[in-house]
Amino acid sequence: MIRACSLVALATCLATSTAADWSRFRGPNGSGTAEGALPDIDPKKPLWKTPIPGKGVGSPVIVGGKVYLQAAPTDKTRALVCLDAKSGKIEWSKEIAGAKAKTHPKNSLASGTPAIEGERIYCAWWDGSGVSATAHDLAGKQLWSASLGGYSSQHGPGFSPMVHKGLVFLNVDDDERAELVALDAATGEKKWIAPRKKHRASYATPFLLERPGKGTELILGTTTALTSYEPATGKVNWEYAMTFPAGVQPLRVVGHPVYAGGLFIVYTGDGQGARYMVAIDTDKKTPEKVWELKKDTPYVPCLIAQGDRVFWIADGGRATFVEAKTGKEVWTADVFGTSVTASPVLAGNSVLMLSEKGDTAVLPLGDEPGKLTKGALGEKVYATPAVADGRVFVRGESHLFCFGK
Repeated sequence: MIRACSLVALATCLATSTAADWSRFRGPNGSGTAEGALPDIDPKKPLWKTPIPGKGVGSPVIVGGKVYLQAAPTDKTRALVCLDAKSGKIEWSKEIAGAKAKTHPKNSLASGTPAIEGERIYCAWWDGSGVSATAHDLAGKQLWSASLGGYSSQHGPGFSPMVHKGLVFLNVDDDERAELVALDAATGEKKWIAPRKKHRASYATPFLLERPGKGTELILGTTTALTSYEPATGKVNWEYAMTFPAGVQPLRVVGHPVYAGGLFIVYTGDGQGARYMVAIDTDKKTPEKVWELKKDTPYVPCLIAQGDRVFWIADGGRATFVEAKTGKEVWTADVFGTSVTASPVLAGNSVLMLSEKGDTAVLPLGDEPGKLTKGALGEKVYATPAVADGRVFVRGESHLFCFGK
């Protein structure tokens, strides 16, 4: 979002991170966007390939030449794992207790993505019944743990933290409860809690936005509402109550909205195939809908904003590029003939996509779709890739792959 949309807050580039770091889910401010060209990706020739000590569908993060990810080595344990980004060597793995629990087939016992600021790594965990947040130092020592209560969802948890100016934000939204929680980054103490209307578990991670005359806004979109908060206090700046077309039940929000062309674009869906996307103008006296789409939009994979356009790949493998201000299609392209769960990432002008089967596809963005380059990892992929220091990191079902120089 930062580089894909110039109005998104640069403040989320973390204090000790470089521009090349990828320090939270989907990178800087959750944009899924990296500076520099996308490196060549030859699935047969990774820079390195390392077995991961445990299952999980959370994404890797990369800061200071280290890769961090969460895993479940067994049904009764969870782990924070650190690897060297250049060699792929595992440097340490720190376990915490957990228990066996039921998840959706595409989910896992360790589905969160860490967030890093300064000298601390923040994680969201599920022990099989309740959820918690922890802080570790860069050597893996646990500094604090904070309970976030029970968690009830047919899919299991999958939310991730984000950090801003000494606060850790977590969207704890399940079938029984919905609230945005802010923890003190130094101690884990709850600083504020913003109750939200619950309906269906949503997994969106908040992001930051700066607009002239409005200050820094913390934006969260779920099944029930798109809301702007004051980050320090949780005060609501404005809210748009989500409405759905006649005959369409309220749909789940998995990935967060994007801001492009002066509009917020929220996408929703469910496992039965229902889809709904809406663009909202919040500069009006009362936030209002500008356009909507009811098919061929994603359920799980996140959107990417590029200037005044928005790109996505739907769960069925079809890519779409639209004008953000109108929703008008620029082009569509059939990419995969199979399911997609991982979100795309953009580096330079090329977008990388992965199918659940582990197929890779790179597509340049422009007024017309560029040449599609495809490959196959030979391993299932459910996690969103990361891009840092001119390299791409892809978490497969059993291995972490690194491509680049």
